Amino acid sequence: MAKCHHHNVGSLVLDHSPTSSAAASGAGNFRLWTAFSAASFRRKIFDAVSCGGSSRYGHHDLDDVADDISSTDTAVSAKSALAPSPALAASSEGATSASSEQRCGKSAVRSVKSERLSDLLSIAEVESEAETKKKVEALEELKRAVKELQLEDEEEKRKEAARQVRLLAKEDSGARVTLAMLGAIPPLVGMLDFEDADSQIASLYSLLNLGIGNDENKAAIVKAGAVHKMLTIISSPNAPNPSVSEAIVANFLGLSALDSNKPIIGASGAIPFLLGTLKDSDHKTSPQAKQDALRALYNLSIDPSNVTFILETDMVQYLLNVVGDMEVSERILSILSNVVSTPEGRKEISSAKDAFPILVDVLNWTDSPGCQEKASYILMVMAHKSYGDRQAMIEAGVVFSLLELTLLGSALAQKRASRILECLRIDKGKQVSEHYGGNLGPAVSAPICGTSSSSAQVDNDTNECLLEVEGMMSEEKKAVKQLVQQSLQNNMRRIAKRANLPQDFAPSEHFKALTASSTSKSLPF
Repeated sequence: MAKCHHHNVGSLVLDHSPTSSAAASGAGNFRLWTAFSAASFRRKIFDAVSCGGSSRYGHHDLDDVADDISSTDTAVSAKSALAPSPALAASSEGATSASSEQRCGKSAVRSVKSERLSDLLSIAEVESEAETKKKVEALEELKRAVKELQLEDEEEKRKEAARQVRLLAKEDSGARVTLAMLGAIPPLVGMLDFEDADSQIASLYSLLNLGIGNDENKAAIVKAGAVHKMLTIISSPNAPNPSVSEAIVANFLGLSALDSNKPIIGASGAIPFLLGTLKDSDHKTSPQAKQDALRALYNLSIDPSNVTFILETDMVQYLLNVVGDMEVSERILSILSNVVSTPEGRKEISSAKDAFPILVDVLNWTDSPGCQEKASYILMVMAHKSYGDRQAMIEAGVVFSLLELTLLGSALAQKRASRILECLRIDKGKQVSEHYGGNLGPAVSAPICGTSSSSAQVDNDTNECLLEVEGMMSEEKKAVKQLVQQSLQNNMRRIAKRANLPQDFAPSEHFKALTASSTSKSLPF
């Protein structure tokens, strides 16, 4: 009997053949028949060979087919006169062929996927090896550069190594970390003692690049004494090379970005040097260096301890004088906003020449909302802290500018303008109360002299005070009314422009009546 394998579906069947010969023999007997013909076995051999070694069943299929062929040959030689049912054989052959084709297809898909996965793994392995090799080469290059920096008596090699470090650290954050760990910062700081300007420039820009985006390196550079050495170069009897000065300014800008470095740089004496660079009295400083100096001064002004060093110079007056330069106005006002946070700073600004007229003028810069916000902040702090400053603001015409700002300014500027107006309104209320209580109160409650002349004098003083207050309020109301009408007219022009109406479009009498009768109840004043 043939063996039953996983490929041999129904290899044996019981076939009952009620033929006439069986009837003649007097008994209906059952015979054991194989389900496969010689053609089906040949088909199995072809399928197994076509699937090849890619199928996990390949070797087993070939063995099973060989066994089936041997068993079939034996059965055919023994019973050559008998043949299986043609329908059964055809059905069995079809089922076997379909099953074999399905297995072959799945095996082919698995083979393709396996080959692709193998290719991907091979590519990844090659890339990993190339990446590792590249990293090793880069590390060796960094080590060589740092080793050359540490050569004591080879100034040219150290200069060239500093230039190499500058290039390596320019755009690679990982190289900055590695170079610092390898010890590149101390020898670079030591190169600032060289008298050669090229060596100083190479060292300064290498230190600048090492500190980009790396607070640890910024702190390490200051700790290594770079600030003191840079100021030594500046204060030398011989005027430093302009390129060296610009590199020093750039380093102060980078190092001052770290909070822990701000008080160290401020106390070192760098502020007068930066202010001198900003003033550019000899006209030798580049625009970029002036921008860097202004930004470095802003960084230093953030720390309150540096305000004292700022006030030792004439920086406040100078900044107020140049605040009209639109390119740097916002940065200048930012510095003044930091200075006004201390009592000494407020006093310095208050005593500066034309400080309030200049700041009030900034409130009218409708094309620069950032400057309006910062100027309103400075005025708000000073108005909140000092009565004398509030009076100086009123004399400078701040009320009208604040009213306009509450209508046309940004949300933050409107809020700050409203607070300033509130402070000024409280002052007016106090003035009326003091004047009224100082004259009218004693005369009514306990008059010393009950003559009619004294009562008439009190009434006259009271009426004069009230008329004065009404006059001030009427002027403010007129200003508010004018601003409201102007705002409404501007809005009407915008609406007409959107509707593609002619530019000389004239509003109706009804609209004019509305603008004329509008109130300012929504205003904070």
